[in-house]
Amino acid sequence: MGRGDLTDAEWERLRPFLPVSNGRCGRWRDHRQVIDGILHRVWTGVQWRDLPERFGPWKTVYERHRMWSADGTWTRLLQLVQAAGDAGAEIDWDISVDSTVVRAHQHAAGARTEPPPVSVPKGTKAVEHQGEMPWAKSARPPGEGGAGGEGLGRSRGGFTSKLHLSADGRCRPLSLVVTPGQRADCTQLQTVLAKIRVPRIGPRRPPTKPDSIAADKGYSNGPCREYLRRRGIQHSSPEKADSQAARLRKGSRGGRPPERYKKRNTVERAMNRLKQSRAVATRYGKRGYVFLGTATAAALVIWLRT
Repeated sequence: MGRGDLTDAEWERLRPFLPVSNGRCGRWRDHRQVIDGILHRVWTGVQWRDLPERFGPWKTVYERHRMWSADGTWTRLLQLVQAAGDAGAEIDWDISVDSTVVRAHQHAAGARTEPPPVSVPKGTKAVEHQGEMPWAKSARPPGEGGAGGEGLGRSRGGFTSKLHLSADGRCRPLSLVVTPGQRADCTQLQTVLAKIRVPRIGPRRPPTKPDSIAADKGYSNGPCREYLRRRGIQHSSPEKADSQAARLRKGSRGGRPPERYKKRNTVERAMNRLKQSRAVATRYGKRGYVFLGTATAAALVIWLRT
């Protein structure tokens, strides 16, 4: 077993959730071998073509990762592992929210604009295009293509993406969102919270909201606070100077200042754990959904090993 490969215990936790072949497209190469190859690339950031031979053909490893990133398999695996942890009362629902900037390598530029998938009504005669049906391509998440559509942008750090995430009280990522590097944190709060999906095992209903949220000044504005109050979520974030001055001008109508928060470092530590994987710390891929799959695979390993 190589460094970074799944241990037998980690494999047994993950194996029941893996997809199985439908028998119509041939047998899949061994899941464990391919997943170890994907995790090796996520950990080291090596080019796909330079994967060691013990993981099998590099194209097989890459295509499996690209397919699972596109159809949401990585996200589903992460949610199922989270559900198993929640069944054992291992999740601390006092969560924290923040973002981190990821520098994009020059190889991440130049993604072609892809047309939207073509839907063909049932019974319509298929028209071939260079030997391939236009709707026969593997599913891709909707996007406009180009740098902005692929979660790439320009910020003070240069050519960057931004990874927004929420983390539980044990420094483990709960949800991930990729945007261009210049996107403000507060614009993604609702999206990050909406992507927390931990299915409950058994008769209990799945959680619809966290117990509390800690965030920094980037989320300390009117719309964010109104959204959290409307959902009945306790939150703690420091006030900006202009917000504090406006509250003081209102006097008794300005409300009480927010409580000090002590657990917000958990999301910082979760980001540090994610960025120990070099393919997450630096973005090499052109497609945004593939990079999101890479970050989700790294988050899955964190859950398996804590």
